[in-house]
Amino acid sequence: MEKNIEVSLLLDFYGELLKPAVRQTIDLYYNDDLSLAEVAQQCGITRQGVRDSIKRGEAQLFAYEEKLGLWKRFRQLETGLDEISEAARKIADDSNEQTTIALALEISQKAAALKE
Repeated sequence: MEKNIEVSLLLDFYGELLKPAVRQTIDLYYNDDLSLAEVAQQCGITRQGVRDSIKRGEAQLFAYEEKLGLWKRFRQLETGLDEISEAARKIADDSNEQTTIALALEISQKAAALKE
């Protein structure tokens, strides 16, 4: 995944754990697509200060994800729910009892895996 998107998503999950100034610089840089100079002007700090703040914040976001894994778990849940929805759709479309039982078991297994 592209780093810009990844940092933006991690900011959504862990942004509140960052200092407000760091969160603001990352938000302006990644979400509002401002240049370092534009962020510096808006925040009243130097361009180098913005760069340092962003790099420090990125490191913190990746460390939070490594320790907590909330974003990874969220992606797993999303994928699992998509698979469960697809299996349920197949059950609705299929009239074969044997297939229906197999798909019901698959749904049960996927739901159990999401609880782990």
